[in-house]
Amino acid sequence: MEKINDTLKRLAGKADFQKRYEMQRRETLNNPDVQEFLKSHEDELTDDMVNKSLMKLYDYAQQSKECNRCSSLADCQNVMKGYHPKLVIQRGSIDLHYEKCPRKVMDDEKRRNEKLIQSLYVPSDILHASFDSIYADDDRIDAVQKAASFLMNYKVGSNQKGLYFYGKFGVGKSYLLGAIANALANKKVSSMIVYVPELLREMKSSIADSTLNDKISAIKKVPVLMFDDIGAETMSSWTRDEVIGPILQFRMLERLPTFFTSNFDFQELEHHLSYSQRGEEEKMKARRIMERIKYLAEPVLVEGPNRRV
Repeated sequence: MEKINDTLKRLAGKADFQKRYEMQRRETLNNPDVQEFLKSHEDELTDDMVNKSLMKLYDYAQQSKECNRCSSLADCQNVMKGYHPKLVIQRGSIDLHYEKCPRKVMDDEKRRNEKLIQSLYVPSDILHASFDSIYADDDRIDAVQKAASFLMNYKVGSNQKGLYFYGKFGVGKSYLLGAIANALANKKVSSMIVYVPELLREMKSSIADSTLNDKISAIKKVPVLMFDDIGAETMSSWTRDEVIGPILQFRMLERLPTFFTSNFDFQELEHHLSYSQRGEEEKMKARRIMERIKYLAEPVLVEGPNRRV
């Protein structure tokens, strides 16, 4: 039986093999990602190091980086699904390391949050919402345009305001949130939709199992947060001042985009926040919450027929 080294030497001597090898070598070294690495490490690299690592460079060139060739995590093209390659210099040679890609990071974060916060579960039609399926009639054109403008201009750390969609039942306010969340996901930006009435019920029960602080912390820090149906909850001083207030205060200070849907306009929501379930009137505390909401989001009226009937 012929030894593998002898086989390689014999093949290397053939013109056809040599031609294919040189073509593949040129393609690899001309790959923009490979060239960027070689240029940024030109002081450390030698021709011998590059030649010995051609297979590593070839593998790197063929794979997706920063999800640039993958439409979703499920369609990941890489050797390790959800991980993208990074070239490093290690012990005098070029090597490949694998790190979680942005979509894998988002997916892991989403799964952790779903386990932690039950009120993240929203109807499937909202989870699969898209702008392609929104009928932008005269009643909703302003809301759709402002949502699209946010998405076009959004950059991490850009201090962009969210939107406060308000209007009657069934006009598509929550659906707009879902469309925005899915569009952000396509841009590899994490977001979270929480159904406020269920969130506040869950927060009360979390005191007993000591998960309250973890849940509030996760909600505070998500890059784009969406409060669905604020104002539909039964208000208490505790949920207003110890849950909603700290979350909004943190996001205001950190300038994190925050969205809301409500059946109330600002004035009506302030009235709702002023009264606890025990009938106590606390206008000043309600005003503080409203100041944070006004800082975080621009009010947008969503009109039209009830699409749920």
